[in-house]
This record gives sequence, structure tokens and C-alpha cells, in this order.
Amino acid sequence: MDVKKTSMIQSGFLFSRLQEYSVETAITIIADGSAILKIDTQHLRDLSFRVGSIYQFIGELHIQLDNELLRLFQADHMSGTT
Repeated sequence: MDVKKTSMIQSGFLFSRLQEYSVETAITIIADGSAILKIDTQHLRDLSFRVGSIYQFIGELHIQLDNELLRLFQADHMSGTT
């Protein structure tokens, strides 16, 4: 029987500038060069996301085939009060 690994979960944190945010889906998008990562923010409360601001994201990276999604435990605004 051939078993193929179709998903992987890793915990971690990263700092990045927010590229896009959708209130309807609670998904933010960050990018670094050609690398793009979607972030699920539905479990966060009391944090407003601003495109262009820098955030620290802490969560689990879920990788499934051609889809990567970071499910957050915590996010902190790191750009000051702007």
C-alpha cells in the first residue's frame, strides 16, 4: 500500500508587512518577493488589520498540496500607532 503525505502542520512565528485583508473571509495575505502566504485570522479579536503595516504572526502553518495557510493564535501590530 502506497501512502502519500498530503498535509503537514508546523508551528512558528514570523514578522511581515500586510499586503491584503478581507473582512468577509477573515483572510490576510502577506508576501515576500514571489512567496505569498494566506493567514486565517478568524479566531482573533480586538485587532484591526491595516494594509501596509507590519505584524508579528504566531500560529500553525497548514500545508496541503498547493495550498499553504497559517492559522493564527496571536497577531501583534508592530508598526507603532500609524
